[in-house]
Amino acid sequence: MQFVGTRTGAAGAVSASRAILRGLAESGGLYVPERFPSFSLSDIDGMREMTYAQRAVRVLRSFLEDFSEEELQAAVSAAYGSFDDPRVAPLRPVREGVSALELYHGPTLAFKDMALQLLPHLMTLSMKKNAEAREVFILVATSGDTGKAALAGFADVPGTRCAVFYPQAGVSEAQRLQMVTQHGDNTHVIAVRGNFDDAQTGVKRIFADADFAAAMDAQGRVLSSANSINFGRLVPQVVYYFSAYADLLRAGTILLGDPVNFCVPTGNFGNILAAEYARRCGLPIGRLLCASNGNNVLADFMETGRYDISGRAFYRTISPSMDILISSNLERLLFELCGRDPKQVRGWMEALRTGSRYDIGNENLCAMRAVFAGGFTDDAGTREEIRRTYAEDGYLMDPHTAVASHVLRAYQEQTGDRTPSVIVSTASPYKFGRPVLEAIAGTLAAEGLDDFGCCGVLAARTGTRVPTQIAELPTMPVRHKRVCEKDRMEEALLEALSGKNGM
Repeated sequence: MQFVGTRTGAAGAVSASRAILRGLAESGGLYVPERFPSFSLSDIDGMREMTYAQRAVRVLRSFLEDFSEEELQAAVSAAYGSFDDPRVAPLRPVREGVSALELYHGPTLAFKDMALQLLPHLMTLSMKKNAEAREVFILVATSGDTGKAALAGFADVPGTRCAVFYPQAGVSEAQRLQMVTQHGDNTHVIAVRGNFDDAQTGVKRIFADADFAAAMDAQGRVLSSANSINFGRLVPQVVYYFSAYADLLRAGTILLGDPVNFCVPTGNFGNILAAEYARRCGLPIGRLLCASNGNNVLADFMETGRYDISGRAFYRTISPSMDILISSNLERLLFELCGRDPKQVRGWMEALRTGSRYDIGNENLCAMRAVFAGGFTDDAGTREEIRRTYAEDGYLMDPHTAVASHVLRAYQEQTGDRTPSVIVSTASPYKFGRPVLEAIAGTLAAEGLDDFGCCGVLAARTGTRVPTQIAELPTMPVRHKRVCEKDRMEEALLEALSGKNGM
């Protein structure tokens, strides 16, 4: 199977390994498969008794045709062997007709591990397949979780280097410490004075800078990405939607062919796009609910078909990984909505760049709303959902998962839709100890405590355990102290590579 660019179409199509190695397609577009593989109901039923690793190989091999089954088996085995639950992505009941797909059982306690524990293996295989002798330099913009997961995945992987940019005041304390304490001689972490969109725009600018690419080539390096703009990040996420459906079958919750709704907390649109890709491959999905926090540009887009960030306020919320106004992966959905017309996609992206808005028109809006629905809640609603779900169901969730739970609850109340539903749970509640503790016990319970003290009280009150990865953070040495302005990211990166002015 070949991969084509959202802004170039079939011109310049590349293999799967080449798409993974490059990360970003030509003209700033994103790589998408030239076609979607087809899974019959019989194929899906066959996954019922498979392990997660077996399901992963089955899905991955249908997209990544220039990787052998043996290569994929070895990569998957290495990627998921360190998860703290043998099921890798367990499905847990929350309330009647609603389950949570827990994607945070990897080493960094966030759903990004589902892809970023696998991507380094796919990347090194891609280097060999394309005879790439240069060091692959991974650039990442993160709103909180991708950065640590990428750093952990690529740390000391031969032939690679990883640099992460994060918004200085836009992540939780646990997220920040997870990044700045990261070991690895090939890792760099840089705080940006700005928000996630500033960091993401800066990374895209670096990718588009021919002079920077030439400088890297002269140093024996080639740029790539570990953000979900890289198809190698996206395709492992398709797996867990098939896995969730297979687990519902195995539990007897649904019958083969029954539709399932998924509600996904959404920022950069990669996680919910993976669900849409699974649907296009034949997975019986009813509705995809796009859940936003106060930065609700996507919820508005799902309602109106107009993507408009002009004059829109940016909010720092208790669900910081969703504090995003420019959702990069939406471009892949637009490519499908407009009949894979790269000229139309280029027009929309240019309109966003120059005028901060675009409109997909009524026909495309209707096609999108046949599958997608949007909803949002603010921090108060998020806290109330954490409190209510723990009080009524005994289920403890982080703020991002709570946004999805709130949106699903509101959707069901408004529509009466009782289709079996899955909330995609994206992070451990202990990555956000303060807001979770305040939600279930009140603000006084957290008074005078730092985030890690809040985690201790949360564990005592709920009878759960603070994960080792969180408990050890306050005692770990800070290795990365670099900070830059949003318009000086290239300079900061070159300084980091030269070893000047700190880590």
